[in-house]
Amino acid sequence: MKFKTEKFDPTTRRSPEYELPLSERMRTFLRIEFLYQQFNYFINIDTDWASRSSVSNLLEMMSILSRGDIRSDVYKELDRHIGILTSYHSQPSVDPERLKSMVQNLTERRDALRAAGTNFIQPLRDNEFLSAIKHRNTIPGGTCEFDLPEFGHWLRQPLERRKQDFSIWLKMIEPVCNAVIELLWLIRESTEPTEESAINGMYQHKMPPYSHDQLVRVNLPKESYLFPEISGNQHRFTVRFLEWCDINQRAIQTHDDIQFKISIC
Repeated sequence: MKFKTEKFDPTTRRSPEYELPLSERMRTFLRIEFLYQQFNYFINIDTDWASRSSVSNLLEMMSILSRGDIRSDVYKELDRHIGILTSYHSQPSVDPERLKSMVQNLTERRDALRAAGTNFIQPLRDNEFLSAIKHRNTIPGGTCEFDLPEFGHWLRQPLERRKQDFSIWLKMIEPVCNAVIELLWLIRESTEPTEESAINGMYQHKMPPYSHDQLVRVNLPKESYLFPEISGNQHRFTVRFLEWCDINQRAIQTHDDIQFKISIC
């Protein structure tokens, strides 16, 4: 297992990457990451449209975090990775200081998650302001100002005032979201990509028995005219490379042999 010393900067331009979660838990984690990143992006933009987007992202995160016991899933995953990393202490090729830092970071995430408690989401559910928006949000155009004048008034407040409220709401879900971001970074960086070839645009892979892999990542050059369609599960998966022309034509599978990079994490 190799670890990079720097984390990914989301503002850096990179080669196209496509991912397929291999479990329902990983699918949930990726959705939380997707919404959390949008939320944090839009809260710093001083327009009511950006704040509307952040509120919408928050409501969607609340919906995901209210299903089942997401907190418990994240906690178990943190525990598992702490155990895996701790077992590497005896390996001579591992940087002990780097390893110690990573274990400490995951342990802090786990402690914050434990401190949040099982009812961490309840204050957001009980918030009447958010509940009113959530109720109308399911209706197309339902959050227009004539439907929710209080929401419209709040959107006209100075950005710093809005950010105060966002900060209060964020603190309630931050322990779970930050833990998910940390876990996904660790999972992605745990495996070096390998070069593979898709014959006639098709690549198939069968997982070894008792595999614990959770995520497939396909990387293509920036200038590629193709995109991959990845489908499968924890036992096997298929990657089909499709040629894209424009939005008015359906993409078709290429007949070329494609060299690409893949990580099975």
